[in-house]
Amino acid sequence: MKKINSKIIILSLVAALFSGSCTDDFENINSQYSGVTNEQLLADFVVLTNPLKQMQKNIQNPTNWIYQLQTNLNADMYSGLFSTATPYNGGKNNTTYFMMDGWNERIMMNQLEDVNQQYKNFFRESAEKYPGVDFSQSKAILMILRVIAAQKVSDAHGPVIYSKFESPSANGITDFDSQQDAYNYFVTDLNKAIQAFSGTPSIEDKTVIQKSDVVFSGNTANWAKLANSLKLRLAMRLSYADPVKSKQYAEEALSSPVGLIDDNSENALVSYGGASPLNDIIYSWGDCKIGAPLMAFMNGFHDPRISAYAKPATDPAASGQYIGVRLGVDLGGSKDRYGDFSQPIAAAATGDYFSASNGKNKIFTAAEAWFLKAEAAIRGYAGAGDAEVNYNKGIEMSFAEWGKSSGYAAYIADATSTEAPYIDPKNSANNILAGNPMLSTITIKWNAGDTFERKLERIMTQKWIAIYPDGAEAWAEQRRTGYPVIFKNILNDSQGTISTDVMIRRVPIPSKYRNNTLNYPQAVQYLGGPDTGATKLWWDKKI
Repeated sequence: MKKINSKIIILSLVAALFSGSCTDDFENINSQYSGVTNEQLLADFVVLTNPLKQMQKNIQNPTNWIYQLQTNLNADMYSGLFSTATPYNGGKNNTTYFMMDGWNERIMMNQLEDVNQQYKNFFRESAEKYPGVDFSQSKAILMILRVIAAQKVSDAHGPVIYSKFESPSANGITDFDSQQDAYNYFVTDLNKAIQAFSGTPSIEDKTVIQKSDVVFSGNTANWAKLANSLKLRLAMRLSYADPVKSKQYAEEALSSPVGLIDDNSENALVSYGGASPLNDIIYSWGDCKIGAPLMAFMNGFHDPRISAYAKPATDPAASGQYIGVRLGVDLGGSKDRYGDFSQPIAAAATGDYFSASNGKNKIFTAAEAWFLKAEAAIRGYAGAGDAEVNYNKGIEMSFAEWGKSSGYAAYIADATSTEAPYIDPKNSANNILAGNPMLSTITIKWNAGDTFERKLERIMTQKWIAIYPDGAEAWAEQRRTGYPVIFKNILNDSQGTISTDVMIRRVPIPSKYRNNTLNYPQAVQYLGGPDTGATKLWWDKKI
């Protein structure tokens, strides 16, 4: 196919596409590309590269306020990695378990109206514009991205619209999948993607990937590794709900010849090509602070990564300290009380994830793979290797990711340091002192003689620190295992629907999706309990 070299045309096409909503349907393609010939569109694969590129970015929407509602004001906060100094809605909001219906609709909206729309666009345009051309590896990438997006929704809400998205029933109502079924569908689709990468792509397929890949720059071997690594992640998520499938899927991933993302050179990071959405939320708006539990662990562990994760406080009462804001406390009516506590940063060795010019979104990194292998090892899964080696390697990869490798050896040898108490200089009622059960006694150095539970806590605590700033994954793993132990709310505005001690377990399905086009009663049936923040997800079986 003849390639038309027209940089000006392509730049204008991209600008035209991104000037509109990311949910714009390609039925409007003619108006978006007015004045550009069909030959030019086809020759440069614009109708395929744009949806593939946009789908990668929509995993965490690049728009600041959408990201804030989609992730930052729920999973990020509940994970313990982040907090806020802003008393939204008079201080009653998601952070105090007063669930904000309008905020929370963005979780599912991103998946259904952004990610899935781009998925549909690609399949339709490839069939219509390039009949008979094989785009199997491009479609494999789309499949991986669709799994990532749907998993985030499922880990927030539980039931998810996935397998039935394009096949509503005869009465026009779209069914949900139970979380159990959805996870099995996710693994099936990841397996299909891995298989697709084993073949040789067509020239057109390879060209589309090279033009649109903002994660691996066209390296499909790394996409296969990502799919396999995600399979291992999903497998471990099933450890308490379905231990048989957990073992099966994990051992398949561990023995797969495609391998795992186990070196930082293979880290899956989406390049926004501009500002991270968190840049405004943190630095311009002042709405996001570092989490108090994260700083308590890092201070207590004398963790050298702390300077890459947070800025010292400028508040006179805590000047120079790395101090986070405790979630679910009285913020004092304005952001002034805690507004000068530590801000989050993400100063990785490869660049600032929260950059105003070249932000990145973390999908999966080598550290996570090694910690997954460490957990698989203590559970006795074949092919996992040695738990201590895997655990130490996870820490090593994380230290390298954040440019702190020089501190690694001393850190893993520390057998005495534990989480530091939390002292709130503005309100002593928020303090968490030594002896409080919300303070962990876990240490850093591996101890082969520890019980299974102690080993699990050690692995999960270090994993939780390492996967920063991925709040969605951190919250999911903390709920699944109970580790690390994080601080409980003081304020609970749930009107008795959420236990302060058990903490929030999920985000209710918002009213936008309780309509007559979606089978909401079915979703509630799958939940096995009321549609509140207290009902546990299917995989949340341990505690």
